[in-house]
Amino acid sequence: MDAETIRVLIADDEPGMRLILRKMIARVEGYELVGEAADGGELMEKFTALRPQVVFLDVDMPVMNGVACANQIQDEDPSCVLIFATAHEEYRSDAFAVYAFDYLLKPFKMERVIETLTRIRERLQFMRIRPAVEVAPVRERPRPQGRMMLKHRDGVSFINMSDIVLVQREERSTVIYTSNGKSYATSDTLGDTETKLDPQVFFRCHRSYIINLNRIHDITPYGRWTYVVRLDGTDRDALITQEKYEELERLFS
Repeated sequence: MDAETIRVLIADDEPGMRLILRKMIARVEGYELVGEAADGGELMEKFTALRPQVVFLDVDMPVMNGVACANQIQDEDPSCVLIFATAHEEYRSDAFAVYAFDYLLKPFKMERVIETLTRIRERLQFMRIRPAVEVAPVRERPRPQGRMMLKHRDGVSFINMSDIVLVQREERSTVIYTSNGKSYATSDTLGDTETKLDPQVFFRCHRSYIINLNRIHDITPYGRWTYVVRLDGTDRDALITQEKYEELERLFS
């Protein structure tokens, strides 16, 4: 499989809708359908096994509804792009609460799906090909001088909190990324980790990410109500919601 191919999983309890989505995805260059699911339980099994980059899912599905599936997918892989394809307009706010990239109302046109897939491809390519940002001098501001004691399966590590660039939920663990290129996985929740960090320096920008405010390089749009944050000192990106973006603007105003 081409390394540039974007893997897609679709979930809908209607075989006809899965057929429509299958044909639409096949017509857009750079995508490969890796699996289909007829209910929420099957979706989660295939998501864990196949690790797609994009998931199309209905809201109203047997076993487990689409919003519950999206919440679980976000916990396992917050970088996965979620697209709801549904006949239920009333669930739009629930979908965007779990950071859906788009919300397609049935029946939708081919052009609408192509537009969404094109935007996703451009965004994923940008995130994949951009070079790692070198650590640049930042303006002087108070920084915590303390250290964090971090327990993990290999023992205990002590980290200078000023070296932490990003904290992220990943594979049901909390992973801390530092400016020296190291990462540390812990079973602590993101909320537990957040309480140990200086709130004047670290900002919870998303349910799955905490960022160091001194390390923000730039912010670009992602989807309709979400943005991507690039950080100095790591080639990993974070997501920030519209609400948190507005809060960030107030902090820097």
